[in-house]
Amino acid sequence: MRALAGGPISRLPQLLEALVTVGSDHDLRPALDRLAETAAALTGARRAEVSTFDEDGDGPGELITHGASPGVGQPGEALLEVPIQVQGELFGTLCVAGKIGGGRFGDADLHLVRVLATEAGIAMSNARMHAAARQRRRWIDGAASVTTALLAGPETGSTTSHALTVVAERGRELAEAATGAVLLPDDEGGMEIVAISTVLPDEVREEAHHARIPAQSPVVHQVRAGLAVFSDDFAGDPRSISPISRHYGPMMLVPLRSNGRVLGALALCRKPGESRFTHTERTLGTQFASQAAVALVLADRHRDRERLAVFEDRDRIARDLHDLVIQRLFATGMLLETARRKAQLPEVADGVGRAVDELDATIQEIRSAIIALQQGPAAAPGLRTRVLREADAATAALGGRPSVRFVGPIEARLDEEGGQELVATLAKALAGASASRPAGPVRVTVVVDALATLPDGRSAVRLTVSGVGAEEPTVWERPI
Repeated sequence: MRALAGGPISRLPQLLEALVTVGSDHDLRPALDRLAETAAALTGARRAEVSTFDEDGDGPGELITHGASPGVGQPGEALLEVPIQVQGELFGTLCVAGKIGGGRFGDADLHLVRVLATEAGIAMSNARMHAAARQRRRWIDGAASVTTALLAGPETGSTTSHALTVVAERGRELAEAATGAVLLPDDEGGMEIVAISTVLPDEVREEAHHARIPAQSPVVHQVRAGLAVFSDDFAGDPRSISPISRHYGPMMLVPLRSNGRVLGALALCRKPGESRFTHTERTLGTQFASQAAVALVLADRHRDRERLAVFEDRDRIARDLHDLVIQRLFATGMLLETARRKAQLPEVADGVGRAVDELDATIQEIRSAIIALQQGPAAAPGLRTRVLREADAATAALGGRPSVRFVGPIEARLDEEGGQELVATLAKALAGASASRPAGPVRVTVVVDALATLPDGRSAVRLTVSGVGAEEPTVWERPI
């Protein structure tokens, strides 16, 4: 400002007004527009131009022009260009060109442009600091929301696939990317996309989901070594040998690493031609992936604890049924058997005998329930469980739950194909019994006998469905 003391004093009020306006404007673009306009007015230039660099300082940013036509430095015209920098950090340049009335720009013009460039640098520095702070806060909030979602209870659908989808979707939103995907190592040394969130068309999603990056890809080697991969043009990157890369431009592939172990990778991809990921975005993306990996591990442990609690509860119920309920029923049956032998009247003996038979059937059903409980909720449903499920499903239609009894080790004596046939036959028989049922509940008995013998002497598994409402029992047999 002291250098302007010898210059035209009339320009100082306009300069000060511009500085005050720019300093109070929190929106960078209008502030730079105002600076370009002021630079042209104060120096008598036909046009002015503010050219900015990107956040990393090694690429073009915005171009703000004011005046007759865009561009500066036309042949034969006066040109004045100064850097926009603050504390050694270069943000761009401020140029004025084409002195109105001809001639060249003087020292006073140079000092004015330098003052404006300094103010532009301060405005750009402040704007970038505010933007970086907002960006970091957004990524931190996003990582926290991922952790909250992954540690939610089972009522929110917090399964492993759900957890990976949450990471992919939240990462895509935070990075302002077109696609976010989680990749896990496969058995062949490559990586497979197991969860994806994208705004691209469905055909791109279908192509990418479960797509593999082969083991020979340099990208896979780098990620599985725990190193991030960045590219400004993934489609043209020689390191990429996957066909899905043709859909993307800027890309970052960061490892999901916890306790020194690489669990997988998070891919964040933008469309071709979109802005590349800045140094800050790459850092934040890497930090987000590390926090997401920790959250995934914690979520897995949380689900393991919940499953263990369920297993323990089911074990306790099974023990109680076996040690208390069955023993009491067995003792009651023994008492009834004794009473039947001592009964004087045939009618009493027959009634007690039927009660004993009912107790035997009840004990068999409880034993089947104990076996189903011991299988655990996470195990693939066995044949016993599927038979019991069919019986439960038919309860409402029959007016009462069918009595189910198992004889012998049916799981060990029947393969998967035979098990499917047995269950299909059972479902059809129960549906027929419910369709032909009279008024009132239908008493249906289901017996699965793994120790049956065919007329020719071969061992077999036999299903028998009998009860009121069916003229003849349904019998299905399969030789072993």
